[in-house]
Amino acid sequence: MITIRCLVSMLVLATLSACSPSDRLQQVLADGEIAVVSRNSPTTYYLDKEGAAGFEHDLAQLLAEDLGVDLRMQTAYSLDGIFRRLQREEVDLAAAGLSLTDDRSQRFSHSIGYASMIPRVIYRTGNRRPDGLDDLGDLRLVVLAGSSHEQALEVMAEEDWPELRWEVVEGADTMELLELVDNGSAELAVIDSNEFRMQQSLYPMLEVAFDLGPEQEMVWYLPPGPEYRSLQQRVNQFFARLQGDGSLEQLREQHFGHTTVLSRIGSHTFARNIRGKLPAYRELIRQVADEYQLDWHLLAAISYQESHWEPEATSPTGVRGMMMLTNPTAQEMGVEDRLDPVQSLRGGARYFKDMRRRLPRDIYEPDRTWMALAAYNIGLAHLEDARVLTERMGGDPHLWSDVMTHLPLLQKREHYRTTRYGYARGGEAMHFVQNIRHYYSILQWQDMPAIQPERPLHPDDFLPLPLREKRFLAL
Repeated sequence: MITIRCLVSMLVLATLSACSPSDRLQQVLADGEIAVVSRNSPTTYYLDKEGAAGFEHDLAQLLAEDLGVDLRMQTAYSLDGIFRRLQREEVDLAAAGLSLTDDRSQRFSHSIGYASMIPRVIYRTGNRRPDGLDDLGDLRLVVLAGSSHEQALEVMAEEDWPELRWEVVEGADTMELLELVDNGSAELAVIDSNEFRMQQSLYPMLEVAFDLGPEQEMVWYLPPGPEYRSLQQRVNQFFARLQGDGSLEQLREQHFGHTTVLSRIGSHTFARNIRGKLPAYRELIRQVADEYQLDWHLLAAISYQESHWEPEATSPTGVRGMMMLTNPTAQEMGVEDRLDPVQSLRGGARYFKDMRRRLPRDIYEPDRTWMALAAYNIGLAHLEDARVLTERMGGDPHLWSDVMTHLPLLQKREHYRTTRYGYARGGEAMHFVQNIRHYYSILQWQDMPAIQPERPLHPDDFLPLPLREKRFLAL
Protein backbone atom coordinates (compact mmCIF):
# COMPACT_ATOMS: atom_id res chain seq x y z
CA MET A 1 0.00 0.00 0.00
CA ILE A 2 1.34 3.43 -0.95
CA THR A 3 1.63 5.78 2.01
CA ILE A 4 1.11 9.54 1.87
CA ARG A 5 4.84 10.04 2.42
CA CYS A 6 5.68 7.75 -0.51
CA LEU A 7 3.17 9.53 -2.74
CA VAL A 8 4.63 12.94 -1.88
CA SER A 9 8.14 11.63 -2.55
CA MET A 10 7.08 10.29 -5.95
CA LEU A 11 5.51 13.61 -6.89
CA VAL A 12 8.65 15.50 -5.88
CA LEU A 13 10.83 13.13 -7.90
CA ALA A 14 8.55 13.48 -10.92
CA THR A 15 8.69 17.28 -10.68
CA LEU A 16 12.49 17.27 -10.38
CA SER A 17 12.72 14.88 -13.32
CA ALA A 18 10.55 17.12 -15.50
CA CYS A 19 12.87 20.07 -14.89
CA SER A 20 16.08 18.08 -14.53
CA PRO A 21 19.32 19.90 -15.28
CA SER A 22 20.11 16.94 -17.54
CA ASP A 23 17.86 18.62 -20.11
CA ARG A 24 19.07 22.19 -20.34
CA LEU A 25 16.25 23.31 -22.66
CA GLN A 26 13.66 22.30 -20.08
CA GLN A 27 15.64 24.09 -17.39
CA VAL A 28 15.77 27.27 -19.50
CA LEU A 29 12.01 27.11 -20.01
CA ALA A 30 11.44 26.48 -16.31
CA ASP A 31 13.76 29.33 -15.25
CA GLY A 32 12.29 31.71 -17.82
CA GLU A 33 15.73 32.91 -18.87
CA ILE A 34 18.49 32.04 -21.33
CA ALA A 35 22.09 33.21 -20.78
CA VAL A 36 24.09 34.19 -23.87
CA VAL A 37 27.68 35.39 -23.99
CA SER A 38 28.95 37.66 -26.75
CA ARG A 39 31.77 40.10 -27.38
CA ASN A 40 31.61 43.86 -27.48
CA SER A 41 31.92 45.01 -31.10
CA PRO A 42 29.85 46.79 -33.78
CA THR A 43 29.09 43.49 -35.51
CA THR A 44 27.99 41.52 -32.45
CA TYR A 45 26.80 43.22 -29.24
CA TYR A 46 27.10 46.72 -27.85
CA LEU A 47 25.17 49.34 -25.92
CA ASP A 48 23.69 52.44 -27.52
CA LYS A 49 21.54 55.15 -25.99
CA GLU A 50 18.49 52.89 -26.32
CA GLY A 51 20.20 49.97 -24.59
CA ALA A 52 21.49 46.64 -25.91
CA ALA A 53 22.03 46.43 -29.67
CA GLY A 54 23.97 44.55 -32.35
CA PHE A 55 23.27 41.77 -34.84
CA GLU A 56 24.08 38.90 -32.47
CA HIS A 57 22.10 40.52 -29.65
CA ASP A 58 19.03 40.97 -31.84
CA LEU A 59 19.33 37.40 -33.11
CA ALA A 60 19.59 36.10 -29.54
CA GLN A 61 16.60 38.25 -28.57
CA LEU A 62 14.55 36.60 -31.32
CA LEU A 63 15.50 33.18 -29.95
CA ALA A 64 14.49 34.22 -26.43
CA GLU A 65 11.13 35.42 -27.75
CA ASP A 66 10.73 32.15 -29.66
CA LEU A 67 11.32 30.25 -26.41
CA GLY A 68 9.13 32.60 -24.40
CA VAL A 69 11.92 33.47 -21.94
CA ASP A 70 14.01 36.51 -21.02
CA LEU A 71 17.43 37.12 -22.54
CA ARG A 72 20.41 37.65 -20.24
CA MET A 73 23.39 38.88 -22.25
CA GLN A 74 26.92 38.66 -20.90
CA THR A 75 30.03 40.30 -22.32
CA ALA A 76 33.36 38.49 -22.62
CA TYR A 77 36.34 40.77 -22.99
CA SER A 78 38.60 38.19 -24.58
CA LEU A 79 38.01 35.37 -27.02
CA ASP A 80 39.33 32.86 -24.49
CA GLY A 81 36.75 34.18 -22.04
CA ILE A 82 33.87 33.22 -24.31
CA PHE A 83 34.87 29.58 -24.37
CA ARG A 84 35.85 29.45 -20.71
CA ARG A 85 32.28 30.43 -19.84
CA LEU A 86 30.95 27.69 -22.09
CA GLN A 87 33.29 25.11 -20.59
CA ARG A 88 32.22 26.11 -17.08
CA GLU A 89 28.54 26.08 -18.15
CA GLU A 90 28.09 29.66 -16.98
CA VAL A 91 26.06 30.39 -20.13
CA ASP A 92 23.79 28.47 -22.45
CA LEU A 93 25.07 29.86 -25.75
CA ALA A 94 27.90 31.84 -27.30
CA ALA A 95 26.58 34.18 -30.00
CA ALA A 96 29.60 36.19 -31.02
CA GLY A 97 30.31 35.87 -34.74
CA LEU A 98 32.35 32.70 -34.25
CA SER A 99 33.62 30.53 -37.09
CA LEU A 100 33.27 26.75 -37.18
CA THR A 101 36.57 24.86 -36.87
CA ASP A 102 37.42 21.20 -36.33
CA ASP A 103 39.06 21.96 -33.00
CA ARG A 104 36.02 23.75 -31.61
CA SER A 105 33.53 21.21 -32.91
CA GLN A 106 35.45 18.52 -30.99
CA ARG A 107 35.25 20.56 -27.78
CA PHE A 108 31.79 22.08 -27.97
CA SER A 109 28.34 21.55 -29.43
CA HIS A 110 27.33 24.05 -32.10
CA SER A 111 24.41 25.17 -34.22
CA ILE A 112 24.01 24.90 -37.94
CA GLY A 113 25.63 27.71 -39.90
CA TYR A 114 23.71 30.96 -40.16
CA ALA A 115 26.27 33.03 -42.11
CA SER A 116 29.68 32.68 -43.75
CA MET A 117 32.99 34.53 -43.65
CA ILE A 118 36.43 34.50 -45.26
CA PRO A 119 39.60 35.16 -43.22
CA ARG A 120 41.44 38.03 -44.91
CA VAL A 121 44.83 39.70 -44.51
CA ILE A 122 44.45 43.49 -44.33
CA TYR A 123 47.07 46.12 -45.16
CA ARG A 124 47.27 49.92 -45.41
CA THR A 125 47.26 51.36 -48.90
CA GLY A 126 50.48 53.14 -49.73
CA ASN A 127 52.50 50.37 -48.10
CA ARG A 128 53.80 47.26 -49.81
CA ARG A 129 50.97 44.85 -50.56
CA PRO A 130 51.93 41.19 -50.08
CA ASP A 131 50.41 38.69 -52.50
CA GLY A 132 50.52 35.73 -50.12
CA LEU A 133 52.28 34.15 -47.18
CA ASP A 134 55.48 33.74 -49.21
CA ASP A 135 55.58 37.51 -49.60
CA LEU A 136 55.34 38.55 -45.93
CA GLY A 137 59.05 38.89 -45.23
CA ASP A 138 59.56 40.85 -42.00
CA LEU A 139 56.17 42.57 -42.09
CA ARG A 140 54.50 42.65 -38.67
CA LEU A 141 51.34 40.51 -38.78
CA VAL A 142 48.85 40.69 -35.88
CA VAL A 143 45.93 38.41 -34.93
CA LEU A 144 43.57 38.20 -31.97
CA ALA A 145 44.74 35.88 -29.23
CA GLY A 146 42.75 32.67 -29.10
CA SER A 147 41.30 33.18 -32.57
CA SER A 148 40.83 30.61 -35.33
CA HIS A 149 43.24 32.76 -37.33
CA GLU A 150 45.96 32.10 -34.77
CA GLN A 151 45.23 28.38 -35.01
CA ALA A 152 45.33 28.51 -38.82
CA LEU A 153 48.69 30.28 -38.78
CA GLU A 154 50.09 27.70 -36.37
CA VAL A 155 49.07 24.90 -38.75
CA MET A 156 50.51 26.75 -41.76
CA ALA A 157 53.80 27.39 -39.95
CA GLU A 158 54.06 23.73 -38.98
CA GLU A 159 53.24 22.33 -42.41
CA ASP A 160 54.45 24.70 -45.14
CA TRP A 161 55.80 28.03 -43.83
CA PRO A 162 58.24 27.37 -40.96
CA GLU A 163 59.51 30.99 -41.18
CA LEU A 164 56.03 32.42 -40.66
CA ARG A 165 55.83 34.83 -37.71
CA TRP A 166 52.95 36.77 -36.15
CA GLU A 167 51.98 38.55 -32.95
CA VAL A 168 48.86 37.99 -30.87
CA VAL A 169 46.77 40.82 -29.44
CA GLU A 170 44.62 40.23 -26.37
CA GLY A 171 40.99 41.28 -26.67
CA ALA A 172 37.77 40.40 -28.44
CA ASP A 173 37.28 43.30 -30.86
CA THR A 174 38.91 43.27 -34.28
CA MET A 175 38.85 47.08 -34.29
CA GLU A 176 41.96 46.83 -32.10
CA LEU A 177 43.78 45.12 -34.95
CA LEU A 178 42.55 47.61 -37.54
CA GLU A 179 43.73 50.47 -35.34
CA LEU A 180 47.24 48.97 -35.22
CA VAL A 181 47.44 48.72 -39.00
CA ASP A 182 45.87 52.11 -39.57
CA ASN A 183 48.29 53.95 -37.26
CA GLY A 184 51.32 52.09 -38.58
CA SER A 185 52.03 49.99 -35.46
CA ALA A 186 51.58 46.86 -37.57
CA GLU A 187 51.70 46.25 -41.32
CA LEU A 188 49.12 43.44 -41.55
CA ALA A 189 46.17 42.00 -39.63
CA VAL A 190 43.93 38.99 -40.12
CA ILE A 191 40.23 39.92 -40.04
CA ASP A 192 37.10 38.05 -41.10
CA SER A 193 35.46 39.43 -44.22
CA ASN A 194 32.14 40.30 -42.59
CA GLU A 195 33.81 42.33 -39.83
CA PHE A 196 36.13 44.15 -42.20
CA ARG A 197 33.26 45.04 -44.52
CA MET A 198 31.35 46.47 -41.56
CA GLN A 199 34.23 48.50 -40.18
CA GLN A 200 36.16 49.49 -43.30
CA SER A 201 34.48 52.89 -43.48
CA LEU A 202 36.15 53.79 -40.19
CA TYR A 203 39.50 52.96 -41.78
CA PRO A 204 39.24 53.98 -45.44
CA MET A 205 42.97 53.56 -46.04
CA LEU A 206 42.83 49.83 -45.26
CA GLU A 207 42.29 47.21 -47.97
CA VAL A 208 42.41 43.44 -48.47
CA ALA A 209 45.85 42.10 -49.41
CA PHE A 210 44.84 38.44 -49.86
CA ASP A 211 42.59 35.73 -48.42
CA LEU A 212 44.17 33.61 -45.71
CA GLY A 213 41.89 30.65 -46.28
CA PRO A 214 38.57 29.39 -47.69
CA GLU A 215 35.08 30.45 -46.67
CA GLN A 216 33.99 29.32 -43.20
CA GLU A 217 30.60 28.92 -41.55
CA MET A 218 29.53 31.11 -38.66
CA VAL A 219 27.81 29.23 -35.82
CA TRP A 220 26.63 29.56 -32.24
CA TYR A 221 28.38 27.35 -29.68
CA LEU A 222 26.93 25.54 -26.67
CA PRO A 223 28.62 23.90 -23.67
CA PRO A 224 29.72 20.29 -24.17
CA GLY A 225 27.54 17.48 -22.89
CA PRO A 226 24.40 15.54 -23.86
CA GLU A 227 22.17 17.71 -21.66
CA TYR A 228 22.47 20.49 -24.27
CA ARG A 229 21.30 18.41 -27.25
CA SER A 230 17.66 19.45 -27.01
CA LEU A 231 18.66 23.14 -26.82
CA GLN A 232 20.97 22.61 -29.78
CA GLN A 233 18.11 21.08 -31.77
CA ARG A 234 15.82 23.96 -30.85
CA VAL A 235 18.43 26.51 -31.96
CA ASN A 236 18.88 24.65 -35.25
CA GLN A 237 15.12 24.69 -35.82
CA PHE A 238 15.11 28.41 -35.01
CA PHE A 239 17.83 29.16 -37.58
CA ALA A 240 16.18 26.96 -40.20
CA ARG A 241 12.91 28.83 -39.77
CA LEU A 242 14.56 32.26 -39.97
CA GLN A 243 16.42 31.23 -43.10
CA GLY A 244 13.30 29.76 -44.63
CA ASP A 245 10.97 32.72 -44.09
CA GLY A 246 13.54 35.41 -44.92
CA SER A 247 13.73 36.84 -41.39
CA LEU A 248 17.47 36.16 -41.10
CA GLU A 249 18.24 38.00 -44.31
CA GLN A 250 16.01 40.87 -43.24
CA LEU A 251 17.86 41.17 -39.92
CA ARG A 252 21.19 41.02 -41.74
CA GLU A 253 20.10 43.78 -44.11
CA GLN A 254 18.93 45.88 -41.20
CA HIS A 255 22.37 45.72 -39.59
CA PHE A 256 24.73 45.40 -42.54
CA GLY A 257 22.78 46.34 -45.68
CA HIS A 258 24.29 49.83 -45.79
CA THR A 259 27.95 48.85 -45.46
CA THR A 260 28.89 48.66 -49.15
CA VAL A 261 27.35 51.87 -50.48
CA LEU A 262 30.37 54.17 -50.16
CA SER A 263 33.50 54.18 -52.25
CA ARG A 264 36.86 54.24 -50.49
CA ILE A 265 37.23 57.89 -51.46
CA GLY A 266 33.81 58.68 -49.98
CA SER A 267 34.70 56.87 -46.76
CA HIS A 268 38.02 58.69 -46.55
CA THR A 269 36.30 62.05 -47.04
CA PHE A 270 33.74 61.27 -44.35
CA ALA A 271 36.42 60.17 -41.87
CA ARG A 272 38.34 63.39 -42.56
CA ASN A 273 35.23 65.52 -42.05
CA ILE A 274 34.41 63.78 -38.77
CA ARG A 275 37.76 64.99 -37.49
CA GLY A 276 37.85 68.35 -39.24
CA LYS A 277 34.32 69.75 -39.60
CA LEU A 278 32.03 67.93 -37.17
CA PRO A 279 33.59 69.25 -33.92
CA ALA A 280 32.50 72.82 -34.84
CA TYR A 281 28.84 71.77 -35.21
CA ARG A 282 28.47 68.75 -32.91
CA GLU A 283 26.94 70.63 -29.98
CA LEU A 284 24.62 72.60 -32.25
CA ILE A 285 23.41 69.38 -33.89
CA ARG A 286 22.92 67.82 -30.45
CA GLN A 287 20.91 70.85 -29.30
CA VAL A 288 18.55 70.77 -32.29
CA ALA A 289 18.21 66.99 -32.11
CA ASP A 290 17.20 67.26 -28.45
CA GLU A 291 14.63 69.94 -29.34
CA TYR A 292 12.98 67.59 -31.83
CA GLN A 293 13.56 64.36 -29.87
CA LEU A 294 15.84 62.89 -32.51
CA ASP A 295 19.05 60.91 -32.21
CA TRP A 296 21.76 63.48 -32.88
CA HIS A 297 23.78 60.88 -34.82
CA LEU A 298 20.87 60.61 -37.28
CA LEU A 299 20.52 64.38 -37.68
CA ALA A 300 24.29 64.65 -38.16
CA ALA A 301 24.17 61.91 -40.80
CA ILE A 302 21.36 63.66 -42.71
CA SER A 303 23.15 67.00 -42.64
CA TYR A 304 26.39 65.40 -43.82
CA GLN A 305 24.61 63.68 -46.71
CA GLU A 306 23.00 66.98 -47.66
CA SER A 307 25.91 69.41 -47.33
CA HIS A 308 28.98 67.73 -45.79
CA TRP A 309 28.30 69.99 -42.78
CA GLU A 310 28.71 73.11 -44.89
CA PRO A 311 26.27 75.86 -43.74
CA GLU A 312 26.59 77.88 -46.95
CA ALA A 313 26.29 74.99 -49.37
CA THR A 314 24.33 75.78 -52.54
CA SER A 315 23.35 73.46 -55.40
CA PRO A 316 22.69 74.38 -59.06
CA THR A 317 18.99 73.64 -58.47
CA GLY A 318 18.72 76.29 -55.76
CA VAL A 319 18.62 74.24 -52.58
CA ARG A 320 20.78 75.80 -49.88
CA GLY A 321 22.20 75.47 -46.38
CA MET A 322 23.36 72.70 -44.09
CA MET A 323 20.15 70.74 -44.70
CA MET A 324 19.88 71.85 -48.36
CA LEU A 325 16.28 73.05 -48.11
CA THR A 326 14.29 74.22 -51.12
CA ASN A 327 12.58 77.60 -50.89
CA PRO A 328 9.08 76.11 -50.62
CA THR A 329 10.17 73.66 -47.91
CA ALA A 330 11.97 76.39 -45.99
CA GLN A 331 8.88 78.60 -46.07
CA GLU A 332 6.65 75.69 -45.01
CA MET A 333 8.97 74.94 -42.07
CA GLY A 334 9.27 78.58 -41.01
CA VAL A 335 12.91 79.01 -42.04
CA GLU A 336 13.71 82.61 -42.94
CA ASP A 337 17.46 82.24 -43.58
CA ARG A 338 18.47 78.91 -45.11
CA LEU A 339 22.17 79.72 -44.62
CA ASP A 340 21.76 80.05 -40.85
CA PRO A 341 22.86 76.61 -39.54
CA VAL A 342 20.45 76.70 -36.58
CA GLN A 343 17.44 77.55 -38.75
CA SER A 344 18.49 75.03 -41.40
CA LEU A 345 18.92 72.20 -38.91
CA ARG A 346 15.60 73.01 -37.25
CA GLY A 347 13.83 73.17 -40.59
CA GLY A 348 15.31 69.86 -41.72
CA ALA A 349 14.52 68.15 -38.42
CA ARG A 350 10.95 69.43 -38.52
CA TYR A 351 10.51 68.31 -42.12
CA PHE A 352 11.91 64.83 -41.42
CA LYS A 353 9.63 64.36 -38.41
CA ASP A 354 6.68 65.50 -40.51
CA MET A 355 7.51 62.85 -43.14
CA ARG A 356 7.80 60.16 -40.49
CA ARG A 357 4.53 61.21 -38.84
CA ARG A 358 2.59 61.05 -42.12
CA LEU A 359 3.63 57.52 -43.04
CA PRO A 360 1.03 54.75 -42.57
CA ARG A 361 0.80 53.63 -38.96
CA ASP A 362 1.58 49.99 -39.79
CA ILE A 363 5.15 50.82 -40.87
CA TYR A 364 7.31 50.18 -37.83
CA GLU A 365 10.86 51.07 -36.82
CA PRO A 366 13.52 50.98 -38.10
CA ASP A 367 11.82 50.79 -41.52
CA ARG A 368 9.72 53.83 -40.64
CA THR A 369 12.83 56.00 -40.29
CA TRP A 370 14.39 54.77 -43.54
CA MET A 371 11.16 55.36 -45.49
CA ALA A 372 10.76 58.80 -43.93
CA LEU A 373 14.25 59.61 -45.21
CA ALA A 374 13.26 58.44 -48.69
CA ALA A 375 10.17 60.68 -48.52
CA TYR A 376 12.42 63.53 -47.30
CA ASN A 377 14.37 63.14 -50.54
CA ILE A 378 11.76 62.17 -53.09
CA GLY A 379 8.41 63.12 -51.52
CA LEU A 380 5.67 61.07 -49.91
CA ALA A 381 3.76 60.70 -53.16
CA HIS A 382 6.62 59.04 -55.05
CA LEU A 383 7.45 56.89 -52.04
CA GLU A 384 3.87 55.67 -52.05
CA ASP A 385 4.22 54.85 -55.76
CA ALA A 386 7.31 52.77 -54.93
CA ARG A 387 5.40 50.98 -52.18
CA VAL A 388 2.59 50.19 -54.64
CA LEU A 389 5.13 48.80 -57.13
CA THR A 390 6.71 46.77 -54.35
CA GLU A 391 3.42 45.16 -53.37
CA ARG A 392 2.44 44.66 -57.01
CA MET A 393 5.67 42.74 -57.63
CA GLY A 394 5.37 40.49 -54.59
CA GLY A 395 7.38 42.46 -52.04
CA ASP A 396 6.39 43.83 -48.65
CA PRO A 397 5.62 47.57 -48.82
CA HIS A 398 6.23 47.87 -45.08
CA LEU A 399 9.90 46.82 -45.30
CA TRP A 400 12.60 49.21 -46.44
CA SER A 401 14.70 46.31 -47.78
CA ASP A 402 11.91 45.51 -50.26
CA VAL A 403 10.89 49.07 -51.09
CA MET A 404 14.43 50.26 -51.78
CA THR A 405 14.92 47.64 -54.50
CA HIS A 406 11.83 48.95 -56.30
CA LEU A 407 12.53 52.69 -55.97
CA PRO A 408 14.82 52.75 -59.06
CA LEU A 409 11.90 51.41 -61.14
CA LEU A 410 10.36 54.89 -60.90
CA GLN A 411 12.96 55.95 -63.47
CA LYS A 412 11.88 53.33 -66.02
CA ARG A 413 9.01 54.25 -68.29
CA GLU A 414 7.51 50.76 -68.33
CA HIS A 415 6.98 51.10 -64.58
CA TYR A 416 6.49 54.79 -63.80
CA ARG A 417 3.77 55.14 -66.44
CA THR A 418 1.69 52.72 -64.35
CA THR A 419 2.03 54.81 -61.18
CA ARG A 420 -0.10 57.70 -59.98
CA TYR A 421 2.64 60.32 -59.79
CA GLY A 422 4.93 59.20 -62.62
CA TYR A 423 8.66 59.58 -63.07
CA ALA A 424 10.96 60.16 -60.09
CA ARG A 425 14.67 59.75 -59.40
CA GLY A 426 14.12 56.69 -57.27
CA GLY A 427 17.69 55.43 -57.54
CA GLU A 428 18.93 58.69 -56.07
CA ALA A 429 16.50 58.36 -53.16
CA MET A 430 17.68 54.81 -52.49
CA HIS A 431 21.34 55.88 -52.35
CA PHE A 432 20.38 58.91 -50.25
CA VAL A 433 18.92 56.66 -47.55
CA GLN A 434 21.63 54.02 -47.69
CA ASN A 435 24.36 56.64 -47.40
CA ILE A 436 22.66 58.18 -44.36
CA ARG A 437 22.28 54.77 -42.75
CA HIS A 438 25.99 54.21 -43.24
CA TYR A 439 27.01 57.60 -41.85
CA TYR A 440 24.60 57.10 -38.95
CA SER A 441 26.18 53.77 -38.02
CA ILE A 442 29.72 55.17 -38.20
CA LEU A 443 28.82 58.11 -35.97
CA GLN A 444 27.24 55.73 -33.46
CA TRP A 445 30.31 53.49 -33.48
CA GLN A 446 32.50 56.51 -32.85
CA ASP A 447 30.63 57.04 -29.57
CA MET A 448 30.60 53.37 -28.59
CA PRO A 449 33.61 53.43 -26.20
CA ALA A 450 31.98 56.18 -24.14
CA ILE A 451 28.84 54.17 -23.36
CA GLN A 452 30.17 50.62 -23.05
CA PRO A 453 30.53 49.11 -19.58
CA GLU A 454 34.04 49.04 -18.22
CA ARG A 455 35.80 45.71 -18.40
CA PRO A 456 35.52 44.04 -14.98
CA LEU A 457 38.61 42.60 -13.38
CA HIS A 458 38.79 38.82 -13.67
CA PRO A 459 41.20 36.50 -11.84
CA ASP A 460 42.49 35.25 -15.19
CA ASP A 461 43.63 38.79 -16.03
CA PHE A 462 46.28 38.61 -13.32
CA LEU A 463 47.88 35.40 -14.61
CA PRO A 464 50.66 35.37 -17.20
CA LEU A 465 49.36 34.10 -20.52
CA PRO A 466 51.22 30.72 -20.33
CA LEU A 467 49.59 30.00 -16.95
CA ARG A 468 46.03 30.66 -18.02
CA GLU A 469 43.69 27.83 -18.86
CA LYS A 470 44.28 26.23 -22.23
CA ARG A 471 42.76 28.51 -24.82
CA PHE A 472 39.53 27.48 -26.47
CA LEU A 473 39.91 28.84 -29.96
CA ALA A 474 37.37 31.46 -30.88
CA LEU A 475 36.37 33.76 -33.70
